[in-house]
Amino acid sequence: MRRQVLISILIGAASGMLAGLTGVGGGVFLVPLMVGLLGVAQHQSHGTSLAVIFFIALVGAITYATLGHIPGNMDWALILGLALGGLVGVVLGARLMMRVPERQLRWIFGAFLVFVGIYMIIA
Repeated sequence: MRRQVLISILIGAASGMLAGLTGVGGGVFLVPLMVGLLGVAQHQSHGTSLAVIFFIALVGAITYATLGHIPGNMDWALILGLALGGLVGVVLGARLMMRVPERQLRWIFGAFLVFVGIYMIIA
């Protein structure tokens, strides 16, 4: 149990650091590490990632704001549009995810990561 707690803390620290560095959501880091290192089921990893990233994103946003990287004249229409779309999307995505078998979900998630990686390199 101690080992699992230590690994969880290290995964969280690495995910937080990488999320702060890259601005990428925690799922890109948290899900593969929870599945691979902690043996957490794929579906549970997705849900846990969403619960954890709330805190990571909140602290990250505060840190970016204190460093002056979130302007006072923010585009609130953009922010609210993204937030509203994200709220609707996460409900639909979570419901859809529960219908996909674990093995297939791993393939979909892995293919998504490869696609995003290639896109980032060529974009």
